[in-house]
Amino acid sequence: MRVIVQVKPGSKKGPLIVTNPDGSLTVFLLQRAVDGAANDGLVELLAKHYGVSKSRIEIEAGFASRIKRVSVDL
Repeated sequence: MRVIVQVKPGSKKGPLIVTNPDGSLTVFLLQRAVDGAANDGLVELLAKHYGVSKSRIEIEAGFASRIKRVSVDL
């Protein structure tokens, strides 16, 4: 399954996942976008959300962007 994710790093709301009407996700993270910490936090949070291991979550596109395409192997 592929999903478009908009990441909000360094948010005081986080960790929180909001499902948008178009099927994309908005993810609020406590981690800041420094040295890949936000990407690591995103993978960990999505793994918990979908109930899979972190190795089944892959960021396909948007490593340095706030909008990412993520693959989830359910």
